[in-house]
Amino acid sequence: MIFTCLDLEGVLVPEIWIAFAEASGIPELARTTRDEPDYDKLMNWRLDILRERRLGLREIQDTIATIDPMPGAKEFLDELRSVSQVVIISDTFEQFAAPLMEKLGRPTLICNTLEVADDGMITGYKMRCEQTKLTTVRAFHSCGIETIAAGDSHNDLGMIKASKAGFLFKSTDAIKAENPDIPAYEEYADLLAAVKRNL
Repeated sequence: MIFTCLDLEGVLVPEIWIAFAEASGIPELARTTRDEPDYDKLMNWRLDILRERRLGLREIQDTIATIDPMPGAKEFLDELRSVSQVVIISDTFEQFAAPLMEKLGRPTLICNTLEVADDGMITGYKMRCEQTKLTTVRAFHSCGIETIAAGDSHNDLGMIKASKAGFLFKSTDAIKAENPDIPAYEEYADLLAAVKRNL
């Protein structure tokens, strides 16, 4: 049995924090895991900015409501799900992802949870486990399930390298240059073909 494991942001939907940076007029919030490999450092930095600006979950959710999947993403996902079990493994949060999952046809999602105060301010976050993506694919392997994985950022590299086949998708030139052994694609048709070759 093979699961195809995909990252969410940057692969199927635009980056939520980049969209919120634009909507809020706070360009420093556009920093993502493509720029900062240390997720804990990145999230604490983001939360500090939100606290300083008195911005909470509602403001971010208002932006998320305007985000649509990338062109061709739902069709790609539908076709992929016709030939493989698909699991989206993301470092995003339940409170962010729900409307995006609806637009993608409600695929299986494994992600994290925000800690939110009564006034809507985000006070922290809870990761499901350390190195979420790598740990999840290793858990699948322990159940006798092989994985194929694709993502775009530093935090996807663990699951990509641990899988029987792994790909970069719409990644940065720097990440591709640092990982020349990982096939990289820009178009859904090419990624779909690569996954099918490895099923």
